[in-house]
Amino acid sequence: MPTGIPGMDGMMEGGFKRNSVNLVAGGAGTGKSIFAMQFLVNGIEKYNEPGIFITFEERKHKFYADMVRFGWDLQKYEDAGKFVFLEYSPEQVKKVLTEGGGIVENIIERIGARRLVIDSITSFALLYEDELTKKQASLTLFNLIDKWNCTGILTSQLATQDDLRMGGTISAALEFEVDSILLLYHIKKKAIRERAIEILKMRGTRIPEKTVEMAISDRGIVITPNKLVEFNF
Repeated sequence: MPTGIPGMDGMMEGGFKRNSVNLVAGGAGTGKSIFAMQFLVNGIEKYNEPGIFITFEERKHKFYADMVRFGWDLQKYEDAGKFVFLEYSPEQVKKVLTEGGGIVENIIERIGARRLVIDSITSFALLYEDELTKKQASLTLFNLIDKWNCTGILTSQLATQDDLRMGGTISAALEFEVDSILLLYHIKKKAIRERAIEILKMRGTRIPEKTVEMAISDRGIVITPNKLVEFNF
């Protein structure tokens, strides 16, 4: 399933595997929500694949206004029956798991959604006290996404922008169970911050073992695969 993000799909043999669950992780301001929304918008505009955006943190009016700066008229997609924005609490998503789909499944069936975003999974993971219950809940969620015939992106908040080590920042339940992990960076080098992206893991796909330049333009995220970025942690 191509993302349609300039420079991205060539780094992962054409796109995400269909019906896979993919983690996009990074600190605040790294572009996680923009990446996820661009994946949905491109699905609607380029591939006729409706999408659903489930968020624990964004408010619809403000988010729609913010996305207009990239030329994305989310209200237009919603009116056309191609897009649904859901403001959910982590507890409501937990209820979805208990019910085996519920309202979310009804919406997916109604609009024929093929792309799904949960922004962010970090708040949801906090509902569970230990790694075993997190793993069980994660597997239930992933099985639902597969049952819905959707390809999912989960965003995850790292502890800080500059603490990008995997240990202690991403739940092991997510790290090992997702099909891919993309890390987004926004690191300060002297007086300037640089953006970059790295594919840390992608099952069944040959990926470049490198961190490359990423920019946020007035049309969304643009990746330059042949421009390497080096950070000294």
